[in-house]
Amino acid sequence: MNDLAPQELRVLVAVADRGGFSAAGVALGLTQSAVSHSVRGSERKLGALLFDRGRSGAKPTAAGERVLGYARRVLHLLELMAAEARDPARSTQVGGPVRIAAFRSAALHLLPPVLRSLRARYPELEPQVRIVREVGRGTAGEVADGRADLAIATVSGSSPLPPGLLSTVLIDEPYSLAHPPGHPAPRSLPLIDWDENCGSYTRSWWQAQDWIPAATIKAEDDGAVLALVAGGHGMAIMPALSLADAPPTVAVTDLGADRPVRQVGYVTTPELAGSAAVRAVVRELRAVRGNMVPGEAQGPNPLPL
Repeated sequence: MNDLAPQELRVLVAVADRGGFSAAGVALGLTQSAVSHSVRGSERKLGALLFDRGRSGAKPTAAGERVLGYARRVLHLLELMAAEARDPARSTQVGGPVRIAAFRSAALHLLPPVLRSLRARYPELEPQVRIVREVGRGTAGEVADGRADLAIATVSGSSPLPPGLLSTVLIDEPYSLAHPPGHPAPRSLPLIDWDENCGSYTRSWWQAQDWIPAATIKAEDDGAVLALVAGGHGMAIMPALSLADAPPTVAVTDLGADRPVRQVGYVTTPELAGSAAVRAVVRELRAVRGNMVPGEAQGPNPLPL
């Protein structure tokens, strides 16, 4: 049998989280040699090198990152299994921790009413929110890597979600031009941008616009972009959730019928889609979506409720 035992999975996760074998041993109450032996055994069973060893510690390889995602998910499911075995009613009762990942503007404008409703309806539920930049693997990667049970993520574009995940569109989020009020030609202003903007869902539109210059200012996040636009330093092309923060010193102009639109939805795993906690969060997300931005969409494969 080449299957990894739960303790072997715990060792792998501890090494990755602690950055080395010694620190993982301290966390697990094991010797460094026991941790090293366990990792080598896991690598032999899987036929892949899981960690690059060096003076600075141990860093997961590409194969190791994939394995760690499954390891975290399996360990979380084992925790749920044990909890429901001790209390069979828990499988239908909404309670315990539920881990949610969201990017900044979604956390600011989609999550607050959801969390308020969850607290009121399910006092035993314990939402745990992580705000993650929507670059690279983004919030969906948190689910794939076993760090979140559900993510609010960008689910459209040419970059596919990590394999093995379920997703459903909540809203179609249009882009608009943000600029100082009263400017006679806002499209002529310098461009202010940030790393999370202009993803695969807007890139083709962006490249077709000969009036958009290269960004002269790069900000850390969309909040900083709005502050810079409000200060008269340029214009920005921003999605609707980000523009919900726009102060009166920022004017918002429609980009026309061909404006770019990104789809925002929720992502989870097939195993967690049926859990009472995830289903409760999904219900509340669906309940508030119509109040966020126009043009909501259902998506082709909605998750079960």
